[in-house]
Amino acid sequence: MAADDWLRNKDWNHEIEAKFFEKLKRARDKSQYLKIQASYLARKYPLVALNLLDRFFALGENPDIAIAYSEQATAYDALGRFDDAVRSLQKALAREKEYPNVKSTAWSQFAMLVASKNLEPHFNKALEVLSENRQYATFPVQRFEWHTASALILAAQGNTRAAKDHAICALAESDAKHSGFRYHAKVGLVGNKYESLQDRLLALSRADG
Repeated sequence: MAADDWLRNKDWNHEIEAKFFEKLKRARDKSQYLKIQASYLARKYPLVALNLLDRFFALGENPDIAIAYSEQATAYDALGRFDDAVRSLQKALAREKEYPNVKSTAWSQFAMLVASKNLEPHFNKALEVLSENRQYATFPVQRFEWHTASALILAAQGNTRAAKDHAICALAESDAKHSGFRYHAKVGLVGNKYESLQDRLLALSRADG
């Protein structure tokens, strides 16, 4: 067992919780460990993750606040609390403007959440965020997210031609078998994470316009 397994639990129960907080009590950098553990639980145990992140924020100023807001949004998303997720991502994006040296996945999370849940009031902001962060879409999955969010939002706005072009690009990225990086060939591939969006993208890629 690795020495840091106690802060990378993928399951959670009373025994694991007790062990985690006992270790945390003796840890020097509590904020880092709270953030890391929350990231492992955000999807499966979102309420636990939110509690850990509340403890993280209570510790005060930290370089990773934008990343913590991003994980908070993941937990809210898992709970179906999309408005709360949007607010967390907006906080992450605002934080990144103040401290651009620490980058989270908030740009892609925000755009994909707005696009996939059809959150129309945020369409224009999502397109703005995509435009501002195009250079960070370096791996196939990031390029897929960039094109997918663009396609879904533009389609909803009636821009069929542009939506089709982005859908075709997104589908091409989903088929990528190599990251484009020599030493990280399999890192950042789309895999089956977004299978639920494939039919929508296919329909857009075949649309007239």
